[in-house]
Amino acid sequence: MLRIENLHVEYSKIPALRGINLDIRAGEIVALIGANGAGKSTTLKAISGLVRPSAGIIEFNGEPTTGLAPEQLVELGIIHVPEGRRVFPRLTVEENLRAASFAHRARAGERESRERVYGLFPRLAERRRQAAGSLSGGEQQMLAFGRAMMAKPVLLLLDEPSLGLAPIVVEEVAHAIERFHQDGATILLVEQNAELALSLASRGFVIETGRIALSDSADNLLNDPEVWASYLGREDRELAGGADQRTADPSH
Repeated sequence: MLRIENLHVEYSKIPALRGINLDIRAGEIVALIGANGAGKSTTLKAISGLVRPSAGIIEFNGEPTTGLAPEQLVELGIIHVPEGRRVFPRLTVEENLRAASFAHRARAGERESRERVYGLFPRLAERRRQAAGSLSGGEQQMLAFGRAMMAKPVLLLLDEPSLGLAPIVVEEVAHAIERFHQDGATILLVEQNAELALSLASRGFVIETGRIALSDSADNLLNDPEVWASYLGREDRELAGGADQRTADPSH
């Protein structure tokens, strides 16, 4: 579904991505993990058209997308949920959801989509007339997910969805990601909480200073001592049987 080849991105002539190669098959959840500043968010921004690559190829369903505007990519079904939620604070919850249906492909069935969002996130239904800026951080993340659902994603790009959230809300985030997947979305998940990301994904890529340093199945990455020491935060973890455990600390 998505193919990235030799992708380079620069900010003011300073390299941020240095020849990324990455692929995602339809129906997968793929995790992209790495330290702060490694290039995770820049990769998502390049895919969604928020930054323009200086070199390389991005293809979606066999067609080149490099150079397309973000709104064109949304029409193709590439939906980006950026770090920090980015809700419209002065609009109500419902107005935020309706605003997410601007794409032509999302307009049909807008009311049904909204009711699905409320069914998945009952707290949003309770607060549908409330200004989004008055919601808690967890509720704003649910609203960001709800807006993505309204846009009917084919490829969903999630940037640090658990960042700064309480452990119980992190579990809700994980459930929402699984629900997107069950509904047919292919997902590229960027998370500093690497254990959470790999527990949800089937495959993972490790990025270091703008380059892919390692790629493997999520299970193998979860059970790799070097990955634990470098990215998951504990060198002395009992690896056996640990792949199904999710960390509750979003700072990892």
